[in-house]
Amino acid sequence: MASKRQDSQLKRLSHRLAWGPLALMLMAGVAHGNDLVVTNARLSLLPGGTPGAGYFRLHNAGDKPVTLVGADSDAFESVEMHMSMSNDGIARMKPVSKLGIAPGETLEFAPGGYHLMFMKRAHPLAMGDEVAVVLKFAGERHLPATFDVVSPASMSPM
Repeated sequence: MASKRQDSQLKRLSHRLAWGPLALMLMAGVAHGNDLVVTNARLSLLPGGTPGAGYFRLHNAGDKPVTLVGADSDAFESVEMHMSMSNDGIARMKPVSKLGIAPGETLEFAPGGYHLMFMKRAHPLAMGDEVAVVLKFAGERHLPATFDVVSPASMSPM
């Protein structure tokens, strides 16, 4: 009798383990690839501990607008959204708190414009590494993306 009981308990446990991650993803509001698509995600790093810059394209293939409000990565202490601009030949950056993306539109994070600033590396990174980043949207939505670590010399406009 104990064996049937153990089998039943193991079966229930295996179902919980199988469905648990899916339930957590749904509760966390993970954005599915069918409405938000990240492409050409690159993280430009200089040697040493200087901040890195993240560039990518974010396409809203859905039928509702979305608002990007930030990003996180376990590989860095913090990630900030910034906008680069040039006034009278002087390059400047300013923080950006949110960016709206209408249905069918693509938002580009590119050199000389919007970018993610990756501050204080948690561990050493090398060219060719991949860094997991979670893009955060209004409404508690999240979209995981993988950024390829590249040399600043390899950067060119998208």
